[in-house]
Amino acid sequence: MPNFGLLALGGNLPSEFGFPDQTIARAIMQLNCNGIHLRAISRFFQTPCFPAGAGPDYVNAAITIESDLMPENLLARLHEIEASFGRERTLRWGTRPLDIDLIAYGDLVRPDLETHTAWRDLPLEEQVKSTPQELILPHPRMQERAFVLAPLMDVAATWRHPVLGGTVAEFYAQLPQSARDEVRPL
Repeated sequence: MPNFGLLALGGNLPSEFGFPDQTIARAIMQLNCNGIHLRAISRFFQTPCFPAGAGPDYVNAAITIESDLMPENLLARLHEIEASFGRERTLRWGTRPLDIDLIAYGDLVRPDLETHTAWRDLPLEEQVKSTPQELILPHPRMQERAFVLAPLMDVAATWRHPVLGGTVAEFYAQLPQSARDEVRPL
């Protein structure tokens, strides 16, 4: 039985395929093959660069998928697609033409609850310096990020986090109004 997955897409630099919205649209088309099947696509949103001041505004979107791929194989496929659009993994949270994050995959908690909790609770100043060497699922800070949650509201508002127990809609409602206001549909 295929796994249900949540993907977050973003970009704030042009690629050879056009501006960030055009790049994301083209990347979504490439995702719908090789063991990945699209279920739903969110609207596109303009969001401030994270962290603030690090570059131009982003375009963000979310999609739901079904796939029989193992999570690590799916992540490798996402990285291949990013690279085909000019993504270079040189600077954490740097500007980029395309970013595709595996936010959740079924009810999987990877690699384990203890590691997930440690990354979720990592202070911001450490998050900037540290990159996990393994896949962490669900994404440890998805519940804090309006640029992830707003697009997910379009396609997976009722998805329930297997560790925290809340839904996308509940996490979104808990964000400060100022954070929700920063994410604007295109």
